[in-house]
Amino acid sequence: MIETARPDTIAARLRGFGPLGIFAIILIYASQVLASPLGGVLVLVWAWRSRTPWREIGYAPPKNWIGSVAIGIAFGVAFKLLMKVIVMPLLGAPELNQAYHFVVGNTLAFMGLLFAVTIQGGFAEETVFRGYLFERLGKLLGPGLWSKTAIVLLTTGLFALPHYVEQGLAGVQQATFTGLVFGTIFAITRRIGLLMVAHAMFDVTALAIIYWNLESPLAHLIFK
Repeated sequence: MIETARPDTIAARLRGFGPLGIFAIILIYASQVLASPLGGVLVLVWAWRSRTPWREIGYAPPKNWIGSVAIGIAFGVAFKLLMKVIVMPLLGAPELNQAYHFVVGNTLAFMGLLFAVTIQGGFAEETVFRGYLFERLGKLLGPGLWSKTAIVLLTTGLFALPHYVEQGLAGVQQATFTGLVFGTIFAITRRIGLLMVAHAMFDVTALAIIYWNLESPLAHLIFK
């Protein structure tokens, strides 16, 4: 008699939208908001246990590793400077980020936060808000253009709102722009590697600007 493999019901339930699937979504989102980078780690556990291919959460190898890293670095730095010099002043945001103002000239804090923002922003936030949530919402809403647009908007909101607690309205505004840009890129490419590098460099550049006390000069570089 030929034995057939038993179906993995746990994996199927994790991929579905029943009680276990919904619980996984809530747990991962809450973990990311309250204890980042735990959310990113839980996404990888979910993908492994649910037998979800890594490619479906954006973990696909780039066509050119060196090119992707170089573009990610350049884009992340340029995007942050654009936000600081033009976008945030136009929105009337404060020139100083009070939540991280203690980093000015503080080498110990700067070095410690470099690692933290790289892991939290580059790895965890991209894994949760782009890779995981795009996969989950894509299964619900489908692959069409309007569905992708809705997913970009929904994930941007879920990404931006938690920034209010630490950085206020300005943090939400900046996260909204970054969420829209990164989300749109992911919706088109479905690859998360370049975005991880870009997000990490965006945050590292933000820290460097604060550390060298360049926030005010850059905020008034164009708009005096």
